[in-house]
Amino acid sequence: GAGPRASQNLILAAKTHAAILGKFSPDIENVQAVANPILRHRIIKNYKAEAEGVTDEDVIKSLL
Repeated sequence: GAGPRASQNLILAAKTHAAILGKFSPDIENVQAVANPILRHRIIKNYKAEAEGVTDEDVIKSLL
């Protein structure tokens, strides 16, 4: 799974995304906006998920 650096990067990216939009603190929309690029390459699917056609995006959406 995603380790501590992924969590740190997710928090930093969400804060940055919020700041770009003029907000003082991030909310769930900011986390959702940056989660896919941060977590996509850290997901390893098992054989069943591969066979069922589950995408990395599906996994991330189910987490959020």
